[in-house]
Amino acid sequence: MKSLYQLILSVFRVFFREPAIIFWAVLFPIIMAWVLGIAFSKNGESVRTVYVTGTQPVPEKISGEKVFNDETGNPYRIKFRNASGEEALNAIRRGLIVIYVEVAGDSILYHFDPSNSDAQLTYLILDKGLHQRVADDKTSIRPLQTKGTRYIDFLVPGLIALGIMNSCVWGIGWTLIETRMKKLMRRMVATPMRKSLFLSSYIVTRIVLAGFETLLLLTFAHFYFDIGITGSVAAFVLVFLAGIFAFSGIAILMASRTSKTEVANGLVNAVTLPMMILSGIFFNYHNFPGWAISFIQALPLTLLADSLRSVFIEAAGLPEVMKAVAILGFTGLATFVAGLKIFRWY
Repeated sequence: MKSLYQLILSVFRVFFREPAIIFWAVLFPIIMAWVLGIAFSKNGESVRTVYVTGTQPVPEKISGEKVFNDETGNPYRIKFRNASGEEALNAIRRGLIVIYVEVAGDSILYHFDPSNSDAQLTYLILDKGLHQRVADDKTSIRPLQTKGTRYIDFLVPGLIALGIMNSCVWGIGWTLIETRMKKLMRRMVATPMRKSLFLSSYIVTRIVLAGFETLLLLTFAHFYFDIGITGSVAAFVLVFLAGIFAFSGIAILMASRTSKTEVANGLVNAVTLPMMILSGIFFNYHNFPGWAISFIQALPLTLLADSLRSVFIEAAGLPEVMKAVAILGFTGLATFVAGLKIFRWY
């Protein structure tokens, strides 16, 4: 028992001697819980935007802002906004809204994707609230099944962007850290090899592997969900390469000095988890508080996902994606140069 006691003490001493391990293992989860708690906490009313098309002027009951309650009595503030049918469809494609209503005479038509749970909830809240206000309303549902308006059309480009990030961060960042931990870089440093060539080999490998992974996902999505690139293929390729370069640079900077497993796990999670949650991969990031939107839109994964969606859904070409490509390219260059400068072999 005395030996066991001493071994336990030695393990604790090793753990607490490394400040970085303490931060990633103890403080980082608390910080993430605090940030996400602020983002997702619903203090008071939940706010949703619904576009209104059709007959003008719009009836008073679906104009301005109204407060409705769900079955449990929770309040939902609905912001109605007048728009044309094309504006409403574009807002659906971009994930700005999940449902729009069309006024046709004395009828109210609900347009949304039935497979989208958020759209279903908004419909139920609206339908219940409007029937409470006007008992004789005629309502009906118009499911959105055309390309670009379905939830799956929103999801697939986001999954491609997420795959690019994970492929680079894990495939480059974690591999470099693991190679350093196994002392394999000591052998490489003895060869007449430049660091820039060594790190560039990882980037080229990621382009090939991530391209194959993306091709598989696109093939499956095309044949199963009838999803395809409606915009410029050249724009898609350029955005894809810019995303690879940006996250490769971030991964190289992240892995430039680390040689401990615990720190490596923390760094990988610090890079991937916040963007995976905030960048609107699975849901529209405009659901977050308004003060956070500008910050979220500046994240590399948000730029990548939004650009891919514009090519897939809105038929965007090279001019529409050049700004995002330039920002991603600069991010990759800056992080690659910084990582190269502070990179250590062991």
